[in-house]
Amino acid sequence: MSRFLRRLCHTALAAALVATGAHAQLLGGPGLVGPLPLPVRPGLGNLPLVQPLLQDVIATPAGRQAIEPTLDSVSGLPDVIVQSGADTLQDVRRLRLEQLVRNNRAALEMDADGNPVRRGVIITADPDPESLQTADRAGFRLLSRTIEPELGMIVVELAVPPNTSARDAMKLLRKVAPALHADFDPIFQPAGGALRPTAAPIAAPSARADGHIIGMIDGGVASHPSFRGASIEQNGFAGPAKATGHGTAVASLLVGNQAGFHGAAQGARLYVADIYGGSEAAGSASVIVKALAWLASKQAQVINISLVGPPNQILEKAVRILQSRGIEVVAAVGNDGPAAPPQYPASYANVVSATAVDARGRALPEAGKPLHLDFAAPGADMAAALPGQGFAKVRGTSFASPLVAARLLLAGSPQRLNAEAKPGHGRVGRGIVCMTCRIDPRTVGAK
Repeated sequence: MSRFLRRLCHTALAAALVATGAHAQLLGGPGLVGPLPLPVRPGLGNLPLVQPLLQDVIATPAGRQAIEPTLDSVSGLPDVIVQSGADTLQDVRRLRLEQLVRNNRAALEMDADGNPVRRGVIITADPDPESLQTADRAGFRLLSRTIEPELGMIVVELAVPPNTSARDAMKLLRKVAPALHADFDPIFQPAGGALRPTAAPIAAPSARADGHIIGMIDGGVASHPSFRGASIEQNGFAGPAKATGHGTAVASLLVGNQAGFHGAAQGARLYVADIYGGSEAAGSASVIVKALAWLASKQAQVINISLVGPPNQILEKAVRILQSRGIEVVAAVGNDGPAAPPQYPASYANVVSATAVDARGRALPEAGKPLHLDFAAPGADMAAALPGQGFAKVRGTSFASPLVAARLLLAGSPQRLNAEAKPGHGRVGRGIVCMTCRIDPRTVGAK
């Protein structure tokens, strides 16, 4: 395809996906009738290469979910988006984030880089009293002050002055109180799949464990036959813990065990920090800090975070504190393509960043490009648990990350994990680990 036609395909795809922003349309309701309008260059007709591309995207649940997640699936991006190139992945990412803010205007707004952040809120860690007084005189109101003894941190939330955006408020705060290490409170999202709470009850706790302790920060984990006998404890940080498809899938890849299916760290004690409470507008950096503190109190040896978001000073400080205490953090690199900005916490120094490969050991083309890349693990052509019962085919770096975390837990250190890493194709960091951990979907009848 020529460069012009490729660019036109990307433009058409973005325009058509924007047109599906209304909730009724995305659910296939009465708003989605007939073919979508396409931009046409005079004299070129309808460009037959463009129309099938758009129809293929919009016709699939995964395609609609790429822009406005229905929050009930663990599938990855549709092939037609992945294969259309980095420009389209960038468009999809931008539109998805914009749609998240549109759906939650009362709670969210955009920062200067187009990232969703909590509306009207600035956060800071260990602020000095003089800077807080200066901020108060400038119109910033104290919302909360939380002491996290497990981290040795104090996190303060400030409400911005009335009728002021978070962006403008940040500029003002940096001017009047430059010594205050303040930042936005950005929202972090799953690196593959979605988070809608399900009707299934959360997984019940059990006392069985082998001495290894692993934590995960995600949505809540549902009950499932593969968790019978597993040691799982959950805690909600945005309200009561609520079971989600994404959290359930990730947990099953860690400690699940059922005929034909087994997690990579089965027998370990799993602590689940639900930072969403069933809400896509939750999952901010300040809540992740609380979750990290709780997992530290449970003496987690490794923490898996299959989520992505922008850099944040307060979250980075919490991660550094955990690392100084010997707690390893593993994070997914995201699925917005190599042209997307580096995602966090995977890009923080010494966080073990995880990317995904398919059944043939090939790096997924939609995988993100972090500031550093450590290991790859299976993240496609594989099965994970569905809430309640059954299994789903999953795709994304979200599902590679728990496999890397599990192997790191058992190996004991990134250096020892190096010895297991095998060569792969494409960007796989130091190599592929846990390749035999992939459960073929056919083995368990995954949907």
